[in-house]
Amino acid sequence: MEKDPFKEYFKESEPDKAYKSYAWSTAIGLQAVDGLKPSKYLINTAIQNIEGNISLTEAQSLISSYYKEKPSLSDDENRIEEADKVSSRIAQILSEPAFSFSPNEYTAIHRKLFTGIYKHAGKIRDYNITKKEWVLDGATVTYGSASELKATLEYDLSVEKAFNYKGLNMNEIISHLAFFVSRLWQIHIFGEGNTRTTAVFFIKYLRTLGFSAMNDIFADNAWYFRNALVRANYTNIQKDVHETTEYLELFLRNLLLNEKNELHNRDLHISKHLILNKVDIGDKKVDIDVKKVDIDTKKVDIDQLYSDKLKDFSVKTVIHIHRLFDEYGFDEIFGRSMIVKKLDLKDSSASKFISKLLNAEIIEPVMGHGKGKYKFKQQV
Repeated sequence: MEKDPFKEYFKESEPDKAYKSYAWSTAIGLQAVDGLKPSKYLINTAIQNIEGNISLTEAQSLISSYYKEKPSLSDDENRIEEADKVSSRIAQILSEPAFSFSPNEYTAIHRKLFTGIYKHAGKIRDYNITKKEWVLDGATVTYGSASELKATLEYDLSVEKAFNYKGLNMNEIISHLAFFVSRLWQIHIFGEGNTRTTAVFFIKYLRTLGFSAMNDIFADNAWYFRNALVRANYTNIQKDVHETTEYLELFLRNLLLNEKNELHNRDLHISKHLILNKVDIGDKKVDIDVKKVDIDTKKVDIDQLYSDKLKDFSVKTVIHIHRLFDEYGFDEIFGRSMIVKKLDLKDSSASKFISKLLNAEIIEPVMGHGKGKYKFKQQV
């Protein structure tokens, strides 16, 4: 998300404005978990609500009317519409005090968020799923089996409901909360929209435990939150990668204790874990490790080199740029077919991706190597 237009309201002396800005900021930030970005119209409408000029109901009505006036939408516009409508609905739910810690509440939140957007809004999926994850280098988490979803959700919530936090110190509480939310998310009870639903349910639950969670951690680090959930539910013994809640705990310490732990998505990628594990294993593997560390340094450099450009892209586009740069750097040449294969994109999506990078002057065309060849442009 670009610079948060609501942060100034967090410092307002009026509690109502601060509360509304938190709800909107979190709602909009959470769209990043699915690579979505809201429109400027949504931002302006949210500001009107924060200022007290319109109610949340009126804001939702304005957004609905805005899209009714658009007769046909492209795929990109449909995704923006989803981001706008779901953002306004999250803001609404986070502004309501009512909450029930139950399976029905969990499915009701999904239904409220995605009615009119997904046909399966509020419905438990009846098929098994896999999802390629960047943080796992294309591997997938093992999600709940379709035949056991309802029973698993009921069981996990019943165990948490019976859990007694009395006598635990804050480190133990955070460790337990990380375990709970990671298991809730891993069920993946819906076909789409699981992370946003889980985040909203979890925030509401935290309030019942006495946590206000009134800061911008979800707004600024929603993609980190999702990747941390992934790492908490993935094990690959052959690669010596094991599920861990350490990243979720860092996120929760920032959320609940206002700590300032640095949250970088690149730190969660399993390749970094593999690099660290190989350092002490023989000279030859150390040499390979040094090369991989250099690649990791490139990741830091590209953030710095293109800092003024990357902020205008969605989280997923930035991740694609990182992966492409890791593969080719500044010297190697690539074309659309290579991008399709490397990033697992359709031809049309790869073409749009190339166009975005050309317009931002992140890549440049290369002559003498056939039509449609590019390389990363070194910044002056």
